[in-house]
Amino acid sequence: MDGYLQTLKKYADFSGRARRTEYWMFFLFNFIIGIVLSVVDYVLGTAGIIGMIFALAILIPAIAVGVRRLHDTDRSGWWMLIAFLPIVGVIALIVFLVLDSSPGPNRFGPKPEA
Repeated sequence: MDGYLQTLKKYADFSGRARRTEYWMFFLFNFIIGIVLSVVDYVLGTAGIIGMIFALAILIPAIAVGVRRLHDTDRSGWWMLIAFLPIVGVIALIVFLVLDSSPGPNRFGPKPEA
């Protein structure tokens, strides 16, 4: 949970690097929260309004941590745009996000765990 809050503290920080753990834990917590909010929306009969508000609130931090994760693999954050390509772009982006960090410092800064 601490890693999730750390990522939220870097709300719109698109510089630096993010470890795989930081990115995927942020993804996992958002996924779980989304499921819980879907159930709450269903129970309250709000037609997804609560989930949509959460999704909009988390949009910028999700993009920021994705860009920092790409920086960790020594790729520009602009690679996030390939997600708009049908199927191939999404698969390529997922592969980039799963790849291990580039060893040592790169053009985006020192290795995060260092």
